[in-house]
Amino acid sequence: MEQSEELRKAISLLIDAGYQIDKEAFEYLKNLPQSLDLNSLIATIIEELNKLQVKPLFINRKLLEKTAEELQVFQKSEVFLDETVKTRFKPYAKEVEPDIKVLKDPTNEINATGSLEDFISYFQDRFKKIRRIMNGRLDVRDVATISEAFKAPNGSEVKFICMIREKRESKTGIFLQVEDMEATATVFVPYENHEVLSKAQRLVLDLVVCISAKKVKDDFLMVKEILFPDVPIKKTKRAPIPVYAALLSDLHIGSRMFMKQPFKHFLQWLKGETGDTHLKQIAGHIKYLVIAGDIVDGVGIYPQQIKELQIKDVYKQYEVAAKILQEVPEYIEVIIIPGNHDACRRALPQPAISREYAEPLYEARKIYSLGNPSIFTLHGVTMLLSHGRSLDDVISSVPGMSFQAPDEAMKLLLQCRHLAPTYGSRTLIASERTDHLVIETVPDIFQAGHVHVMSYSYYRGILVVNSGAWQTQTEYQKEMGHAPNPGIIPVVNLQDLGVTLINFGS
Repeated sequence: MEQSEELRKAISLLIDAGYQIDKEAFEYLKNLPQSLDLNSLIATIIEELNKLQVKPLFINRKLLEKTAEELQVFQKSEVFLDETVKTRFKPYAKEVEPDIKVLKDPTNEINATGSLEDFISYFQDRFKKIRRIMNGRLDVRDVATISEAFKAPNGSEVKFICMIREKRESKTGIFLQVEDMEATATVFVPYENHEVLSKAQRLVLDLVVCISAKKVKDDFLMVKEILFPDVPIKKTKRAPIPVYAALLSDLHIGSRMFMKQPFKHFLQWLKGETGDTHLKQIAGHIKYLVIAGDIVDGVGIYPQQIKELQIKDVYKQYEVAAKILQEVPEYIEVIIIPGNHDACRRALPQPAISREYAEPLYEARKIYSLGNPSIFTLHGVTMLLSHGRSLDDVISSVPGMSFQAPDEAMKLLLQCRHLAPTYGSRTLIASERTDHLVIETVPDIFQAGHVHVMSYSYYRGILVVNSGAWQTQTEYQKEMGHAPNPGIIPVVNLQDLGVTLINFGS
């Protein structure tokens, strides 16, 4: 990522948190070395300022310099494995008792029948949940229904919570057809209102938002503001001890492109068999291995996949996966969810990977096998774990999104408070009577995978991580223009949410 883009993202973090930066501080950030992670620096500053009773409006250069000096280098830098140094390995995590609490797992709650009643119930449940979230905000007071808005006098301002049903651009602006539990309406966003227009362009279908509008005449509403559900700025929970979590996804075992040798090096590092003193210190603190889906490559998932399979039987793929994960030290807790390549139903939410297909995986070692998505805590730190299938839809439909920066698309999902807002797109969604994809619990860490690009940043106190892949580029990815950066492991210190990147792919 170019430094100018990284700087833009860092400044956006400050603005989102309600702070501004003076000229000298801005020049200081411009001239920082590229090895310094600006997002980590800014996130630390925001967290410290949020603790103050009286918060400053402007951030000055002195504060930036002080914080930059205090940050430890290994929390911000990418480390390349050096196999030449041999030091003694005494894993700290081996002496730590695991602390995992599963808060939400859809596995035993899936009961869709595919009926019209289920379909209606699904959208009503989504609307009610997000309306409840938005009603707790100060800027969504005195909200009305669409029917009440139509009854207001012409020239008055009205505010209502609604779901985006249709979006159409014209020469003069964007027309939105919206609905609530009682009525529908067409509202208009003119091109002249650049700030609101920018928000309207980021709207996806089936998203629930709050619209503030001026009633121009009986059936014409001019949009003045669009409020996303969004997550609040929060104080991050921290583990009381320095335990780490290694975040993985998209192993694709069974594919010819599975990075067998680099993953072997990763396992050797976990066991303290390689790496210098610093790297072994990191490995020794890893208590959790969190895998965000696509354990195996599956069969018949994408066009011409059979030509790229080394193992053409999904049962045998899981047998090999079991042997590989059996090499993870027993004191490290392994948490997995399915992805769209795993032997599981394709529609979201997905139950845990079936024992029918993956019995060897369950027998090889103790694992926490959860559904997609799931929410759990590690030593009090709340994690939202999703495979990330809907990132394809968000990146392809929202201006400014890129497969090379999936963390930006993940931030939009946090703003939407939903993991797959658009129904009927490439992401298959089951019409459960309950919408399990609404983000009701605000996490401390949001992890996804799927797009095979490792990237991370911070948003409103939340660590947002796309954990990359262990598969080199496939022919299908080449045709789609996807350029993965596989073999990079983000390791999170749960005590401060600092991130270390360790590159096994170089």
